[in-house]
Amino acid sequence: MTKKVTSIICSGNFCDKARRRNFVSAIFKIESLKFPLISWIYGKFFLRQFFIFILINNLLLPLSAKAKMYEKDYVNQYCGGYIEYVLPDKTRVDCLTEEYAIEFDYAKKWAESIGQSLYYAKKTGKKPAVAIILKKPSDEKYVKRIIETDKDITIFKIPANENKNLCN
Repeated sequence: MTKKVTSIICSGNFCDKARRRNFVSAIFKIESLKFPLISWIYGKFFLRQFFIFILINNLLLPLSAKAKMYEKDYVNQYCGGYIEYVLPDKTRVDCLTEEYAIEFDYAKKWAESIGQSLYYAKKTGKKPAVAIILKKPSDEKYVKRIIETDKDITIFKIPANENKNLCN
């Protein structure tokens, strides 16, 4: 079983490369027809490399890298009430419990969280509360700023990457 390799009629370096490429692919096709084992091994090699790639990306890298948690992850983890409660004006309370309207924010966004929690409390008739996510010990200064601004706001301190429930 042989296959005829047709020649390319053209001149120049580009045609030489094209001629070599066609010749090599023709040889591989001929060999794979003669020896199905060659194409089977080639396919298995590709699959093995692909699965190693998937294994490294999905299993080993997450173990070595610290997973970043977003604000919504903390809300889902800590809230013991309604999550993303929608008010009539289409604003959303991060967490609405029987007692509190809680705004979740990272410590650096302390001022924004005060305003939002006060607004949500007024609209829902609940007490204002802020859940401050502390990434590092120096973030404690932001908690002091909230206390200095309004002593009536309840503050929940959340150390970054901890698993607990706030309200229960």
